[in-house]
Amino acid sequence: MQPTNRTEILFCYDIKDNNPNGDPLDGNKPRIDEATDTNIVTDVRLKRTVRDYLKDFKSQEILIEQIEHDDGSIQTGIERAMNFLTPQKESSTGEKNKKEGIRATEEMVRKNVLARCIDARLFGCTLPLESGSVTLTGPVQFRMGRSLNRVELTRIKGTGAFAAKSGAGQNTFREEYILPYSFIAFYGIVNENAAKDTELTTADLALLYDGLWNGTKNLISRSKIGQTPRLLLAVTYKENNYHIGDLDKALALRTGADLKEEQVRDVSDFTLDVGGLLDLLKQKAEKILNVTVKADSRLHVSANGNDLGNDISGALRNLGLDVVPFEGF
Repeated sequence: MQPTNRTEILFCYDIKDNNPNGDPLDGNKPRIDEATDTNIVTDVRLKRTVRDYLKDFKSQEILIEQIEHDDGSIQTGIERAMNFLTPQKESSTGEKNKKEGIRATEEMVRKNVLARCIDARLFGCTLPLESGSVTLTGPVQFRMGRSLNRVELTRIKGTGAFAAKSGAGQNTFREEYILPYSFIAFYGIVNENAAKDTELTTADLALLYDGLWNGTKNLISRSKIGQTPRLLLAVTYKENNYHIGDLDKALALRTGADLKEEQVRDVSDFTLDVGGLLDLLKQKAEKILNVTVKADSRLHVSANGNDLGNDISGALRNLGLDVVPFEGF
């Protein structure tokens, strides 16, 4: 079944003493907005997290992945597209038949990619062909994530396990950059119109939400270990082509008077103020079909100075909204 309603997504997670998204053009340092001292994580990083989880844990075929040939070289985009062609008889060399053959090839790749690859149905794709290309606008799009707290960039030095060259008397030195703590919020939209073009299903969306939550939790690499999902919220609307927008801007991280944002080191050091979010949803309650929510037990929320404990679901129900939990994870 295809989704017929627009949905806005809020996803928050945190990371401690690590690097949520290194910049390869800047020594792989965590990405920092120097004007605000906030941490940036690209939407590409988040989508990679979802893709890897769906492939490794849910046995889903993924279009955008690095595939090596037997000689160690990496597939090109055209070669990847060829994986989705089925053999067919050669057509006439006439110009008309040649153009029809190109269109038939594009349609075949498009059809097979959408039938087999969940990430193409979710996020779209651009695949080059020898003649033409296949371009699909993904119905699920995320803005770059940003930390709700100001962060501190910390440099760590250490020694390597090996010498730099034969005969050397000491090990090599290394250095890396980490963030002591970052609480990151992502905002996304599920566009019901584009969902028709990519044949997105409600089952695909369920796997997306699973991938956001458990993909983040199971990204256990040296630079990502300890990432913890804290809040996942999806607002689905009744009205066609409508969404509120900027829901992430309605969140705020509140610390005590004796603790600066950049001194936060754990989720227990602050409360997440959802008052602005609740106000927005209350104003547009008649346009909302339902709200689906999942919150980590250690996340403490408040609203305009009122302590809500961990009960964001209860606060949403008090607005008269239909609140349902995510199922299956």
